[in-house]
Formats: sequence, C-alpha cells, structure tokens
Amino acid sequence: MKPRHAFPTLVTLLLFSALQPFSFSALSASATPAADAEARLAWFRDAKYGLFIHWGLYSIPAGNWHGERVPGLGEKIMRTAQIPVAEYSKLAGQFNPARFDPDAWAQLAVDAGMKYVVITAKHHEGFALFKSAASNFNVVDATPFHRDIIKELAAACARHGLRFGVYYSQALDWHEPNGSGNTWDAGFNNKKTFDEYLRVKVVPQIRELLSNYGPISIIWFDTSGNMKLSPGSAERIKDIVRSLQPDCLINGRLGTPGDYITAGDNTIPDTGSGATWETPATINHTWGFRTDDTDWKRPGEIIFNLVDIVSKGGNYLLNVGPRADGVIPARGAEHLRAVGEWLKVNGEAVYGAQRTPFGEEFGGNIENRKTPDGKPVWGALADWRCTAKPGKLYFTVFSDWFNKTFDLPPFKNKIKTAYFLNDPAKTPLKVTTNKNNGQRAVSIPRQTGGNQMANVLVVEYEGGHVEK
Repeated sequence: MKPRHAFPTLVTLLLFSALQPFSFSALSASATPAADAEARLAWFRDAKYGLFIHWGLYSIPAGNWHGERVPGLGEKIMRTAQIPVAEYSKLAGQFNPARFDPDAWAQLAVDAGMKYVVITAKHHEGFALFKSAASNFNVVDATPFHRDIIKELAAACARHGLRFGVYYSQALDWHEPNGSGNTWDAGFNNKKTFDEYLRVKVVPQIRELLSNYGPISIIWFDTSGNMKLSPGSAERIKDIVRSLQPDCLINGRLGTPGDYITAGDNTIPDTGSGATWETPATINHTWGFRTDDTDWKRPGEIIFNLVDIVSKGGNYLLNVGPRADGVIPARGAEHLRAVGEWLKVNGEAVYGAQRTPFGEEFGGNIENRKTPDGKPVWGALADWRCTAKPGKLYFTVFSDWFNKTFDLPPFKNKIKTAYFLNDPAKTPLKVTTNKNNGQRAVSIPRQTGGNQMANVLVVEYEGGHVEK
C-alpha cells in the first residue's frame, strides 16, 4: 500500500494498530432502518454535524472527590469513586448554575456549523435535567436552581433553527435501587427488579420528554446490553417513542433496531458504508467536565474527523462538558467556532454530501503485517478525503499542496471544470491527462488565501454519478 498522489504526504498517518477495527458488518443486522425510517432520516443525512452535551451533578466534583483526584471519565465519578447514593445525592443541593444561558449554548452550536443538539436529559447517575413526576431527583425539585434545563434549551434551539434531541440512559441508573449498574452500594444489591425500574421511572420519563418539550428530533439511548435484563422491554420503549413522536429518530443503543447505527465512542470506521450512522466523540478526553482535562482537539483535527466521517457516509456528534456554573469551557468553544468559520466557506463539501465513490484515500491493509491474533493491520492515510454530490466531487486536502499537482482517482466521466471552493469566482484550474496511462491531474498554482487546515478542490463532471 502506498499513496498515489504527487504532492508530499507530510500528514500521512500510517497507523499500525493491533486493535480490532470498527466493523459495520457487526452492527448492521441490529440497526437496519425500517422502510418508514427514510423520511425521518432525511434531515439527519443532510445535517452531518451535531453538538453533544454531557451535563449533570458530576460537573460539581469535576473529577475530584474529597480533595482527591479520581481518574477516569468525569461523568462516571459516582461509579469510579464508589460513592454511596445517599452521599452523591447531596450534590443536588449544590447544583445552581447561575451562568447557564441556553441561547448562548445554541448560538455556539450555530457558530460551530452544527445542525442539531443532543443533551443528557438523564445520565447514569440518575439525575434528570427536567421536571419529572416519576422521580424528584431532578433539577427542578432537588436543586436550588428550580429551572427546567431541557425546556429552556429546547426553546433556545428552536429559536436558533437547530434540531433538538435528548440522551436518556434507559438501563444504567445508579440512583435507583432497581436500576442496573450500582454494584457498590450494599442497600442496592440484594433484590433488584429491573422491570419495576423501567415501569416506574424509565417509561414515565420517556413519556414526559416526548410529551412536554415540543418536537424531539432524536432520543439517544445508551448501554443497550443491559436491556437483556428485561427481554422485550426495548421493543416496548421503541413503540412508545413511535406512538408519541413518529418523526423522532432512535439511535442504535436501545437494544433493538433503531433508525441508524451508533458507532463506538470516539470510533471512526476504517472505510465507508451505505448505512446511516453516527460517531459520538469527545472534544477532549472525557464527556462530563473535569478540571484537569484541558487537552482539546485542535480545529484542524476536528475538521479532519468531520470530513473523514462524512466521506464514509456518517455523522459527527461532538461533545462538550459544561462546568457546574453552566459555562462551556472557553478553549473548547474557541476551537468549535474556528471549525465553524471553515464551514462557512467549505460547508458545501459537508452538508448534504454523499460518501466518496472511491475509497483508496482511506488506506488499506499493510503487506506482511499482522496483529498478534493474525488479523491484517490497517494503514490509514490522511492526505485527502472525497465527498460527493450529483455532478460534483469535493476533494478536501490536508497536505501542503500548492504549486504542485493533485492526481485524481480514476473515473470515466468527462471533467467540465475544477476550482477551489473558497474561490467565489470559481477560477478554472488546469486539468491535464497523462498520455501514457490516462491519469488526470489538477494543477495547483501557488496562491494566497488558502486555509492551512484544509482546502477543498471541486471537480465538476458530466453526468449525475461517477462512472468507474
């Protein structure tokens, strides 16, 4: 395997990984959308990019408990530190995010170029960010804040033209005696009745979320394996969603087929798929806020991940973890806005774009390299990615390519023109053909105004689809 392009491969990444690669085949059988899902999925396939928000009581300790640093994910400190329910519940009395501004959050998503927002209505800690008659362990009844965060953010997203979704931990609930996952609190481990937990908390709260907050575009479930504790319950929950809001998308972690595949956390597949799928990912290393997690993904890295995912047919759901006072960390917000500025110029290559008709740009199995268990080792390339629309190819290039040439992948269609997406005049670039092998290439002149993170070359061709 080797790159076939004439420009230097300075950002080529050969990732010699012994980890088992993500596979669509392992998930497709459990996530094939029903025929009536096509209309529901139309907006999602066009949107491509969304904001995930993990916020809860865990933002108060922010990775520390009784003055000691607790390693691991910020939102899972209750489990990691083995905090008893009675003690953890006291955090609700401290939750008073005076600086929470739902319109500021929604505006950040708009500025970042995102098209939808998904927030943790209830995470594994069991605390709800909405008013609930099913459990008083919620932001309105149990905190001095007394405001319904889901209601306010849903309204703000509507004002800013964003689709709104809610995350709901349907299986894990460390606060409820009958919920799964709490193995450290002695009073919770004797006689669990998971069906009772579903009946008295999960089903009523899902009904509340889908009845009291206007259109919900996505209900994002999690920890599907735990639903085996109650066979058939996932299907019953799915039926409730369909009955209350037929247009609401169900992600791939309910425990029964949803509308689209949810990839593993921070996992991007090696190659593309015709399925509808989404990668949930962090902008740093944790989902919930930690004071010591300041290693933010750079704007160029976020742009690469976004275009890489779109070129493989997926959506990118990128997470921020707000502080306990309600403010999204400034550095993360700054990086998101930088990506949004790039998308203002180059968004045509992302929104509504189809996956690449090629695939060689992703890399391939490395010859004579095997994992310890005998599987091929994938070598990933990161020079360029291609997205497509009828009659157009968008080559997003991450290499230093000016005053060089870009070798086009082989396809038969006649090329009409080529130009930079950031050029309002669409000044035609020279396209040459090698007489010996028919290889076509675009000459890239030295120019000013290029983007150091990524530049998009548009190639318009005759016909509605690529012929190879």
